[in-house]
Amino acid sequence: MKATPRILDSYSVLAYLENESGAERMIELLTSARDSNTPLLMCVVNWGEVYYITRRELGASRAEEVLTLLASLPIEIIDVDCDLTKGAAELKSEHKMSYADCFAAALAKSQKGQVVTGDKEFRQVEKEISIEWID
Repeated sequence: MKATPRILDSYSVLAYLENESGAERMIELLTSARDSNTPLLMCVVNWGEVYYITRRELGASRAEEVLTLLASLPIEIIDVDCDLTKGAAELKSEHKMSYADCFAAALAKSQKGQVVTGDKEFRQVEKEISIEWID
């Protein structure tokens, strides 16, 4: 039986990086992904969100270190195409969520996956996608 893909948003990755609420669960998920050779998925838009938030709050040098760290983790960065963008745009037109969050949700829909987050904005789409709340 194939495991349900887990989709990371910026909230879950930043919780891990900043050792905030949800970091312990993220460590468990990263360890499991490494041990099972089944990467966690992250849309490149959400990856960019982690980068810009880190750069804005901690500077360019730390942001580059974070990108290096992310590249070493069992996270597969998923590029955006027209289908994923359309899915995100449809969600954005129907919900008051950030556009970046809509990409994570659209990726979860397209992959029949589960978003891993603590971001309360995702409550709006709980009936449309599976969510693992990390805090």
